[in-house]
Amino acid sequence: MSENQESQRISLDNKRTPLPEGTLPVGIGLLIAGVASYAFFKVGQQALGKEDFKPIVALWFATFALAPGFFMPVEQEVGRALAHRRALGHGGKPVVQRVIPLVLGLLTFVSVLVLVAGPWLTDDLFEGRNLITFTLILAFISYAPVHLARGICSGSGRFTAYGIIMGLDGLVRILGCIVLWQLNVKAVGAYALVIALSPGVGVLIVWMRGDLATEDGPSADYAEITPNLGWLLGGSILGAALVNAGPLGVDILARADQAEDVTAFANGVLLSRIPLFLFQAVQAALLPRLARLAARGDLGDFLKAFKQLLIVVIGVGIIGTAGSFALGPFVLDKVYEGGLDRRTLTLLAFASALYMVALATAQAVIALHGHVFVTLGWAAGMATFLVVTAFSADDLYLRVELGLVSASIASLMLFSYALHSQVKAGLPPDIDSVIEGAFDHPL
Repeated sequence: MSENQESQRISLDNKRTPLPEGTLPVGIGLLIAGVASYAFFKVGQQALGKEDFKPIVALWFATFALAPGFFMPVEQEVGRALAHRRALGHGGKPVVQRVIPLVLGLLTFVSVLVLVAGPWLTDDLFEGRNLITFTLILAFISYAPVHLARGICSGSGRFTAYGIIMGLDGLVRILGCIVLWQLNVKAVGAYALVIALSPGVGVLIVWMRGDLATEDGPSADYAEITPNLGWLLGGSILGAALVNAGPLGVDILARADQAEDVTAFANGVLLSRIPLFLFQAVQAALLPRLARLAARGDLGDFLKAFKQLLIVVIGVGIIGTAGSFALGPFVLDKVYEGGLDRRTLTLLAFASALYMVALATAQAVIALHGHVFVTLGWAAGMATFLVVTAFSADDLYLRVELGLVSASIASLMLFSYALHSQVKAGLPPDIDSVIEGAFDHPL
């Protein structure tokens, strides 16, 4: 192959890669959303107090267990399919039209599920507030167009719009919370509605900008957008459930007089996730290189790049865990007025570090076409969490902490085995699988 032909081929491959060319705007949107999340918990507790904020904690983690779990795979597959069509010069409107019934089906399924579980959710998680159970359904409905819009934006190369959707979700949420606080609103349902309604603002703005427009093209069937959707969906649901299981587990196990303890634990979980946000930034920076290596089908160089990513991830995890041990109680006291001891903060950070390594390994497994192993790995982690949390200890926090650590270890072990098997089989990566893996972070 001549140098000119090689250059043209790499150029085409880069066009098929949704995220690399938009790393900066996506990173900015992620940063705004992350900072806004920490601020929302701070302002919300200032406005309502830790005890009354407890139903908001449950709503928050339930929302982000359900919405990314069910809709992130849709975003992945829409982005992949549209990027592939864009490289071929084909319009993507048929892809979007084909996926809308699928989204509506998922919406209906989860809404019915929440309605059936409504009495239990209301009594055990939401302190008897039916409005918040309804708000959980509303939040799920709000995030459906968010993930569809993000898939359209990534697959169409509109990364400023992608960043706007991410950033405005967090920004509108914290601004709404501040307004309610300044107006001395004490109704918990009002803060719940802010969570549920904020996602739609960014989607509305990018739609008005014309960033969600797609062109006519060849008809699309489900095979074009769902080759791996089933396994991606299973892995995403279980991965999202696991990363949000800690606060929900504490909430379910806590006594009625431990509402403040639930909120304090959620604060600690948020702080322990700071390395996970750093991981996403590192991943975004390295993704262009991984995508180019995948385009060449170069397994050896791809694995070298993955090892570099893994070294950084492990380093970030060690720093995060050590930082929580040394400074965690001090930082938590300054930001959220304390409530957790050094052991809890250190174990939460260690669990997040293990989850981060497991997530990076899972993404490599997906890149090597091991989607089924990723679903099985997160399932093993979730099962481990349930068993260890149920039987390991009597202390409310410790049993959940041990469950989180054990779950991440179980998932990581299976992912490591799967990666070894895929490499031994000599399966080369490709751009589509690398993209699916990169988006597999249900945070």
